[in-house]
Amino acid sequence: MTSHTTAIPLPARAAENPALAASLAVFVIALAAIGGAWFFQIVLNILPCPLCLEQRYAYYMAIPAAALVAIAAARGAPPPLLLAGLAVLAFATLANAGLGTYHAGVEWGFWQGPTDCTGPGIGPGNAADLLKQLDTVRVIRCDEVQWRFLGLSLAGYNVLISLLMAAIAAWGFVRTARR
Repeated sequence: MTSHTTAIPLPARAAENPALAASLAVFVIALAAIGGAWFFQIVLNILPCPLCLEQRYAYYMAIPAAALVAIAAARGAPPPLLLAGLAVLAFATLANAGLGTYHAGVEWGFWQGPTDCTGPGIGPGNAADLLKQLDTVRVIRCDEVQWRFLGLSLAGYNVLISLLMAAIAAWGFVRTARR
């Protein structure tokens, strides 16, 4: 004996509950993207610049927000609540695509970026230790690309991923609004 939900193919279930499908897709994509960012930082030692860190905020917001929308959709929440959640996801990811575009433009030299930089924290100690630590600080600039693949930097990939998430959230919004 199979349950009703396991007997229906996934594309049919997505059409049946587009808010659930869209929010789950955004959740998985955002989780994979932020996991990839942390992998590049921790494993490959490609440290983030200030703009890179700012671009992560949308993912940190999207992951729990998408999970909440998915739970609400699975439990049959009222459409206005689902529409609000999907609109927030679409807006946040679209804004993040704009920030990523700005960062990519800084990397390509189209415009000047922020003047602040980032590096590892310096702990307390005596003056000699402080000078040694300052000598080893690696400053990460927003206009210097540390990694490219197929001509795109991580900021460029962030634009594509954010646009994809925005499109999925917008699809879920439109399909939910039509129901």
